[in-house]
Amino acid sequence: MTDLSTLWEVGLPLAGTAGGLGYAKARAPRVFWSLVGLPVATTRFAVTYRSTMDVCGLTVQPSRFRAFLVRNVARRADVQPVPPKVRRIRASMTGLRITLRLPAGLEPADVMAASERLRHAWGVHSVTVVTVKPGFVELRMTGYDVLRRVRMPRHVVSGPMSVPVALREDGTAFVRDYLKVPHALTLGANQSGKSMYQRNLIAGLARLPVALVGIDCKRGVEQRGYAPRLSALATTPEEADDLLEVLVGEMEERFDVLSAYGAGDIWALPDDVRPAPVVVLVDEVAELFLVATKKDEERRDRMVTQLIRLGQMARAAGIFLEVCGQRFGSDLGKGATALRAQLTGRTVHRVNDKQTAEMGVGDIAPDAVVTVLTIPPDRPGIAVAGDTSGGWSRIRTPQLTAAEAAAICAAHTHLTPDLPALTPYRPTVPVHVGAPVSVPLVKPSPATP
Repeated sequence: MTDLSTLWEVGLPLAGTAGGLGYAKARAPRVFWSLVGLPVATTRFAVTYRSTMDVCGLTVQPSRFRAFLVRNVARRADVQPVPPKVRRIRASMTGLRITLRLPAGLEPADVMAASERLRHAWGVHSVTVVTVKPGFVELRMTGYDVLRRVRMPRHVVSGPMSVPVALREDGTAFVRDYLKVPHALTLGANQSGKSMYQRNLIAGLARLPVALVGIDCKRGVEQRGYAPRLSALATTPEEADDLLEVLVGEMEERFDVLSAYGAGDIWALPDDVRPAPVVVLVDEVAELFLVATKKDEERRDRMVTQLIRLGQMARAAGIFLEVCGQRFGSDLGKGATALRAQLTGRTVHRVNDKQTAEMGVGDIAPDAVVTVLTIPPDRPGIAVAGDTSGGWSRIRTPQLTAAEAAAICAAHTHLTPDLPALTPYRPTVPVHVGAPVSVPLVKPSPATP
């Protein structure tokens, strides 16, 4: 009887602890990682580091001087291969960051090629390799699937044109920095999370002193809710044609100002002269390419030409493009490939055809096409983000409803800059959702007696 009582007293707390850890692993992965996953992964890394690097082919033969010291000073007959030297280990709520110094003969590409084997060897969810500086790489290990339930980092590096939009697979924030990547293309099928990405982007841009220009040829159903914060909105191809022509004229006027001050871009101008940056948000770009008559074809060619001109030259003038669509292929017509070449940043969600995936990331990171095609349909918001540098990563945007994004835009109406050229295209603000009645956002000037 005493043995049964002892077993009950000891077994009940252990069962409760095991159940609590199991619950934490499923419902609170950060807590489980901090209590269990981090100590286990750190110990496994420390114990198996040298053998793992050797098996993965990430060791090199020692130099002659090192071999001489081992044989004659340490008095050891065997001279072991040299792995990368561990310089720094940092723990976080999502994983581990380990800085390695590569020995002569290894390059970052060698470590990147072995990242999947390292992941299995150390029992972590993923291993991402990032080049820190010449000769140094950082292993960013995540202990669990951080994209399952997105929680953005509290501290994100900010800038005058930087917007944190999503969470990367390594636990860091994916930041849309227009000074580094001025133009971007976002693709995704229906229910893939493309609209969620756009909402997070617009909500972030609304908090910055920039002009937002919307082109939504679906009669404005996607962008009409952001009207309080938009400087201009086109809801038909005809309006888009006129608006793009005005934007090209605005770009040319800014070039005259840059030339007068001898500046390379608007950021080199004095504060009292610098015009407000402009971000052009194009929704469903395929609508601009579709034609039904000869007149539509002329308008299409004109709009595509204007978009290409903005992509080629508008960065210095502080005008940036965000082009979005369900699909993008050469069959859209003349100018599609030329336009894509100007869109440095690429974000591709789940798509319905391989050609769209190849047009999105195939030219900058061919190995990312397979990842795009394997995005599951039950996880909206997951995408592959990359740029022309060749680097790419899996990301996922946090949940943000259209009403929440519209409320953020309404709360930051005072940041809308005054651009006289765009005033005729300033959208009206709906009284409430579902009401056809609207009031002008710009008050009419009083009539002269």
